[in-house]
Amino acid sequence: MGFGVFIHRSDSIYDDSPAERYQFPRQYLGRVQACIGDWIIYYEPRKVAGTRGYFAIAKVGQVIPDPKAPGMYVALMEPGTYLDFINPVPFSNAEGVIERGVLNDDGRISGRAQSAVRPISPGDFNRILLLGFDEHEPELPRVGEPEIVNPAPGLGEQPQGPFVFEQERDRVAQLTSRIVRNRFFRRLVLKAYDKRCAITGLKLINGGGRAEVDAAHIRPVEAKGPDILSNGIALSGTAHWMFDRGLISLSDDLDILVSRQVNDPESIRLLINRTGRAIVPHRAFERPHPHFLRWHRENCFKH
Repeated sequence: MGFGVFIHRSDSIYDDSPAERYQFPRQYLGRVQACIGDWIIYYEPRKVAGTRGYFAIAKVGQVIPDPKAPGMYVALMEPGTYLDFINPVPFSNAEGVIERGVLNDDGRISGRAQSAVRPISPGDFNRILLLGFDEHEPELPRVGEPEIVNPAPGLGEQPQGPFVFEQERDRVAQLTSRIVRNRFFRRLVLKAYDKRCAITGLKLINGGGRAEVDAAHIRPVEAKGPDILSNGIALSGTAHWMFDRGLISLSDDLDILVSRQVNDPESIRLLINRTGRAIVPHRAFERPHPHFLRWHRENCFKH
């Protein structure tokens, strides 16, 4: 087992779904197999417009030949392990290149930086993780929700003393905690939606600085929905309740749908913003994915 970096572009020609699968050619088979049972970091190249840099983490469960593409393989991610960074990490910052393993003996960027799949040292892995999940100003919970006090000790702290490999295993294992993942998911969604409800268009911040909006999963965690931004949407409490109970949903084009089974459709329509469409982030990878929206319409929405 070993940590790795998988390159993924938002405009990828490969049949990828980062939270679920990563398609790759035979030439990378050995490197991907070396990551089975361990964690990888997704990276988007700098030449991609609006690049996210290092943007997410996931755990490789198994590798299989792609049944639909001869000569291609698929790395299947363990369910419930994918998590977007709350802070996308750039390839380099004021201190230099973040992933120091791509430097040659002269301190220059080597050809390893171009490899779609590459191993990464525990030190580089942890450095990226600390930057990706660093909470300078933790997102406050809504009123009535419990505040989480240090649920993941050390996750946002620099390790003390010499590097210890097992310390990094303990650190990354905390990312499977539902409490920790919910906190990061909320922060990620609220940031993308500017703390504004996608249905009503309202941006309500109470006197304590808390955003009165939820980070909702389109496909719920209980139904194996991943903690990926494209499976999230910001909703006010009332809109969240209606969405979970199938009284409202979204089309693939983000039109707001109202169930015929509601007992007061006019009141619901008064809550919807005047465009009749969900207010979503500008960047495509941050918007609700049609795959998850279809799941909601087919499994939750009361037609």
